Amino acid sequence: MKKKIFIDGSAGTTGLDIFRRISGRSDIELITLPEEQRKDAAARKKALNAADIAFLCLPDAAAIESASLVENEHTVLLDTSTAHRTDDAWAYGFPELSEKHYEKIKSSKRIAVPGCHASGFIALVYPLIESGILAGDARLSCFSLTGYSGGGKKMIAEYEGEGRNALLDAPRQYALAQKHKHLPEMAKIAGLENAPVFCPIVGDFYSGMEVTIPLFACDINGTMEDIKSVYAAKYTGDVVKYTENGDEEGFASAGKKSGTDAMEISVFGNEERILLTARYDNLGKGACGAAIECLNIVLGAELTEGMNI
Repeated sequence: MKKKIFIDGSAGTTGLDIFRRISGRSDIELITLPEEQRKDAAARKKALNAADIAFLCLPDAAAIESASLVENEHTVLLDTSTAHRTDDAWAYGFPELSEKHYEKIKSSKRIAVPGCHASGFIALVYPLIESGILAGDARLSCFSLTGYSGGGKKMIAEYEGEGRNALLDAPRQYALAQKHKHLPEMAKIAGLENAPVFCPIVGDFYSGMEVTIPLFACDINGTMEDIKSVYAAKYTGDVVKYTENGDEEGFASAGKKSGTDAMEISVFGNEERILLTARYDNLGKGACGAAIECLNIVLGAELTEGMNI
């Protein structure tokens, strides 16, 4: 029997991409609203409560409002906003972290889809905290390169429009006040007491992401080879995979996984200074791909159904 799916916020970048990805599937039936009812609270409430599964592709405040409109016990919510990612009542939608994460996604009615930058950071740090290689009170730094599509329709228009600002020709660092909205999620889900010093950078390319965490060997309990062994044992699936020597002749492109829903974990450096890297697509495993993966778990479908691996 087909499951009814509603996308609340289907006009945004994430909502449009999810709609494109699932609209042709034979195991679901999409609930859609006419354009004039897209922001009508009563129409949205009716659609949310009629759905077996609803995606919330909305700003935080609107996602919280939408969640409050659900008055039944069967509708599963998949929230792509920041609003519920640190809420213990919601499953965190990164099944590769542990069997516990997978099972909570599978059984939950409320699932928070991870943030783009946060996905790479957490994928790198969680296993090291779990294994004892990193302490929970570690003080880390992180920089992350992302394509401009992560900024949504407005930023896409800025980069692709006529007469654009010449400053966009070079990479731009942002969140300079160290108050990026992903920081609480990065610390809590990874198991850290302190948020990292975080340096996100947007570049003049549409999609792709590279998250890097530098470490001194003296700050870890183990060696670079121990870190590699932890990742190699943890990440063996189709979606997230550890790759030995994953560079491109000494370079590591943020665009390597652009257009896919996969994430590649690698370790570079030496026994004194170590670089942990996660490369993926900010719209793939960093957004829509992660949402589709969670949908597949809820549906009991093949994990990578409708995903580009």
